[in-house]
Amino acid sequence: MLFYENELKALKKSGRYRTREVLVDGAHDFASNDYLGLSHNKELHEKTCQELSLLDIHSSKASMLVNGYHQIHKDFEDAMCKANGFEAGVVLGSGFNANIALIESLVRKGDTLFMDELYHASGVLASTLESVDVVFFKHNDMQELQELLLVSNAKRKIIAVEGIYSMDGDLCPSEVFEIADKTESLLIVDEAHSSGVIGENLMGVFDYYNIEVKANYIKMGTLGKAYGSFGAFILASEHIVEYLLNRAKPIIYATSLSLYDTLLAHKSLDFILQNKEQLKQAIAQRQAIVFKNLGVKVKGLIVPLLVDDNKKVMQMKNSLFELGYAVGGIRQPTVPRAIIRLIARLGETEESLECLCQHLVSIKA
Repeated sequence: MLFYENELKALKKSGRYRTREVLVDGAHDFASNDYLGLSHNKELHEKTCQELSLLDIHSSKASMLVNGYHQIHKDFEDAMCKANGFEAGVVLGSGFNANIALIESLVRKGDTLFMDELYHASGVLASTLESVDVVFFKHNDMQELQELLLVSNAKRKIIAVEGIYSMDGDLCPSEVFEIADKTESLLIVDEAHSSGVIGENLMGVFDYYNIEVKANYIKMGTLGKAYGSFGAFILASEHIVEYLLNRAKPIIYATSLSLYDTLLAHKSLDFILQNKEQLKQAIAQRQAIVFKNLGVKVKGLIVPLLVDDNKKVMQMKNSLFELGYAVGGIRQPTVPRAIIRLIARLGETEESLECLCQHLVSIKA
């Protein structure tokens, strides 16, 4: 018996049906979030494997609160704190889990979460928990956010924004930090798509705006994007991290992040800091190519191109794939209107990016 046959038929009819896709060898990858191309860096991989092979164990074995916290985890947490100016940090299984951990544990009875309407699906899912009182504000509308906060009688106020938004590719305004301070609110900044991509030291939006870290700021991000690994991190004050270790279920009840992924991310962090000038130059060159060919200015490496038709966006995506270029075809409900999502990642050459942009121009015409 096919229990969800009608639902699947409806998805196919509306052009919203999804499948897993394997990137064919030889195709130019402009779809993945491997922003710096570190997933292809064999030296980082080999150094990680060599170091792990010298240890008595190669897996985490348990929750970090039982017996699964290793020196490799601590060393990486300390390095991330130093690079980003935070007091304390904790690593965990994924960015999705990090958002669930933060929102499920921080928003208690009597508190209110103020979330940007374009915040990641993981945060939106967490906000649907019965215990969470959430108010959504218009995307990047700092005036509305401030007005909502000023009239709120919540015991604690928690703001949630992204550093770079995963689909639109735009930055959160710097005013959000001032508003959080003025209203004595906690501020969660999801840096999944900005950490490793923007800022003087490529550490993300805090770095980009030169924000002095304060006790009410929380930074989280993923290791499966610019860092070319897997997992996530949360950086905050000692007080907040202590609280998360005692209340956040995805930290307490999950096996700690794998030693390989943690160590690889640490080596990627070192690589980014040691090569930041060359990386920033390469990012700027790709941004210039996108602007020259498509007329789109981006702060990071996400290039959203509006198509506004679910079926057409998939036709364009498939046509480009036949030419040897993988891009994202993003449809509702992920975005309000269908887009081609191009990632101008450093893992592909400037020449291939230029060719892709020219193909996009001809296909759209």
